[in-house]
Amino acid sequence: MEPSLMGRVAVVTGVSRRQGIGHAVARRLAAMGSSVFVHHFQPHDTEQPWGADDVAALMEDIGSCLLDGASIAEASVDLAVASSSERVIDAAVRAFGHLDILVCNHARSGGDGELGELDASMLDAHWQVNARSTLLLTRHFAAQHDGRSGGRVIWMTSGQQLGPLRGEVAYAASKAALAGVTQTVADELVDRGILLNTVNPGPVNTGYLDVATSHLDEAVVQKVLASFPMRRFGEPDDPARLIAWLASDEAGWMVGQVLNTEGGFRRW
Repeated sequence: MEPSLMGRVAVVTGVSRRQGIGHAVARRLAAMGSSVFVHHFQPHDTEQPWGADDVAALMEDIGSCLLDGASIAEASVDLAVASSSERVIDAAVRAFGHLDILVCNHARSGGDGELGELDASMLDAHWQVNARSTLLLTRHFAAQHDGRSGGRVIWMTSGQQLGPLRGEVAYAASKAALAGVTQTVADELVDRGILLNTVNPGPVNTGYLDVATSHLDEAVVQKVLASFPMRRFGEPDDPARLIAWLASDEAGWMVGQVLNTEGGFRRW
């Protein structure tokens, strides 16, 4: 059987680390036949406890999954800048001529707090990267889409609708905006042949659950682990499998949904 994404082009944002969800998504889409445009912004990861990755090695790893006739391109862009969403889409169109799939995997981490610690700059910083840029990326993607079949947009949220994210009010608010507006934007896009869905990947160990490279202590990590009935953390390829399915023709009847893939994570 021919791979289901042969001849299509996918933009995947936030692909900065081989431990990340974006990397796993890009590898899966490549293995399904898609060409891939990779967005990354290494300075953000450099500021995090887990640190940045080697972009050349990351690109080589994704490139190893490409099938004959597919190719890969990349750009480093700060999505906190208002014009950056258009820059990403324009760069991808220049590289490949057309786009079929947009996966908005990027997110701002850090610079957050509880309600009493918030100020306007913290809220604005998370809104700009997590919500505003996602909406603008989607707008510019839809503007260049030529109506061919297989148009897909996948957003990422964080399960804030299922339980509290203490100490992450700015982050939760920006991600809640995406979950809340999914049906509205999906209803606009479906008339243009583009299907939008949103994925909550649940707690996935992208490095922040490793005690040695995070701000978490062992007791907290063990408490999170105990909340998974299968006694393991989510791994990047867990949500990547769902996202790859949503990008395929098999998901042609899935529109405007917020899907939770959490391995039975128990919030108590």
